Amino acid sequence: MSIDKLLRELREKIEQAVPKNIKIKNIEFEGPMLIIYVQNPQELAESGDVVKKLAKDLRKRIIIRPDPKSLKPPQEAMEIIKKIVPEDAQITNFFFDEENGEVIIEAEKPGIVIGKQGVTLREIMKAVGWSPRVVRTPSIRSKTIENIRQFLLASRDERKEIMKRIGVRIHRGIIHEDKWVRVTFLGGSREVGRSCYLLQTPESRILIDCGVNVSNISQPPYLYIPEVQPLDSIDAVVITHAHLDHCGLVPLLYKYGYKGPIYLTPPTRDLMVLLQLDFIEVAGREGSVPYESATIREALRHTITLDYGVVTDIAPDIRLTFYNAGHILGSAIAHFHIGEGLYNIAFTGDFKFEKTRLFDRAETRFPRLEALIMEATYGGSEDFQPSRKEAEEKLIQVITDTINRGGKVLIPTFAVGRSQEVMIVLEEAIRSEKLPEVPVYLDGMIYEATAIHTAYPEYLNASLRDLIFHHGINPFISDSFVRVDSPSKRSEVIEDTSPSIILATSGMLNGGPVMEYFRTLAPDERNTIVFVGYQAEGTLGRRIQKGWKEVPFPVNGKREVITVNMSVETVDGFSGHSDRRQLMNYVRSLTSKPDKVITIHGDENKCIELASGIYKTYRIETRAPMNLETVRFV
Repeated sequence: MSIDKLLRELREKIEQAVPKNIKIKNIEFEGPMLIIYVQNPQELAESGDVVKKLAKDLRKRIIIRPDPKSLKPPQEAMEIIKKIVPEDAQITNFFFDEENGEVIIEAEKPGIVIGKQGVTLREIMKAVGWSPRVVRTPSIRSKTIENIRQFLLASRDERKEIMKRIGVRIHRGIIHEDKWVRVTFLGGSREVGRSCYLLQTPESRILIDCGVNVSNISQPPYLYIPEVQPLDSIDAVVITHAHLDHCGLVPLLYKYGYKGPIYLTPPTRDLMVLLQLDFIEVAGREGSVPYESATIREALRHTITLDYGVVTDIAPDIRLTFYNAGHILGSAIAHFHIGEGLYNIAFTGDFKFEKTRLFDRAETRFPRLEALIMEATYGGSEDFQPSRKEAEEKLIQVITDTINRGGKVLIPTFAVGRSQEVMIVLEEAIRSEKLPEVPVYLDGMIYEATAIHTAYPEYLNASLRDLIFHHGINPFISDSFVRVDSPSKRSEVIEDTSPSIILATSGMLNGGPVMEYFRTLAPDERNTIVFVGYQAEGTLGRRIQKGWKEVPFPVNGKREVITVNMSVETVDGFSGHSDRRQLMNYVRSLTSKPDKVITIHGDENKCIELASGIYKTYRIETRAPMNLETVRFV
């Protein structure tokens, strides 16, 4: 069936389903969404669950947009909204999303903007035409989010054309009668880094993740093999989370011909841009830039964000749903429903099957699941981490001992995830006087990444939201935290002889501001370096963790040897990865039991040991494939 004929049939069904007073002007596909332009959207909004019923009946994601002619100009709309909404709401910002016909209203008290049973929102829609969406004013402003909003607004015409093209591709008809499903492993198999997997059916090709090898950035995934080429034959790219070993080379796809969409959660989009920009800056200093900032912007134009639980068509025979993975902000388990009930397969990405300071544990409830492709970072038979409580107590003890001897504590952290977990622990310890009031310096992207966390409270766990919104305690904005935002401030921190705690990127000591701190602090035995995250083989962090007392260190293009006299501590338990016990429990806890489990994203022995353990315990078929292997599921 042609797209035009499909749209005509859908319009007939829509017009029969909506109340007669609703005036539909046009319908069209944009990406996976069916856009319905309505002359009087406020009346449709007051018609109960008509849109929800439509979406269910048509099995499409539906967005209602007002007829552009009915929208008040943004400046005029802002003034009208300010008159409608009581001053007590404390509106702090407006953002007009012309792509979706929405006005995003940031306010200190969102409930007042919404009004009782949404009465104020309906009044706003009637008065200005725009569909209002209310969000709480973030406690820290994020330049990244503001820049992304401005860029997408400026690119709205280009994006509309991109989305129309994607929409046509998604809703093309089924061609082949054959039915099969297979996955080719392009990176991240029996290794940690450069995660990349190709999900194929006769109709579709979906790339899941496209990451950097953190210990060797010149070793990308196997993107040159026939299954992947040409890149524009790929229907979609799905990103599980924003760490560079999963998303660092996504812009490279656009550099070499990919023109399709990227599906990811809203926080993943923002964090991905932040980390990619930093990645090319660091790579540039080392003379090996894989792509330019313009390519990051090109990729951003093609992003389509999905919240957890939203079912979306991404190809003629594949629907995608994201579920909470508990790893970092916005991290997702990607669940693919293939065909009309033919097969269901989920990629966990990196996940944590334990409630943490930031997130709820990874989701285990799926409607159906025949195959699970899961990480095995800590899948070895002896990979048992201490409890989070034990880890926090050890960290506090190590810091206390270092401060008592007049030293500084250096904590190399990933800007996203571990930094915020450690920040919350330190804030509570200082507030409860378990630690003395010493400054906690935040260097690198930690501050900006934390700002992005405050913009998405709905992705944090209920306990943290309750602490912030109902008890007035926001651990992210404690007076104990001091932002290091310049080289001069960094020098000042290093030269200060008094005890302090320093959180700095990167987490594996493979670049970033942590290098300058380490170089200066390492020779002094009063100081301590504390590893709270995974250290990949080949990284400087791994060498120090192993006990090297002299390490080669890059300085201005040359190498010098640094003597390590500082104490070296590893505090397990802060990891965003599940340990062996949690990995096994996750498989046991799945409500829909898979027939096959594939283990990836771990050293060779860990992938094999986890696969063996799952098979022996649950009698589920398992495999630990190597890169370039293809596994057929149907």
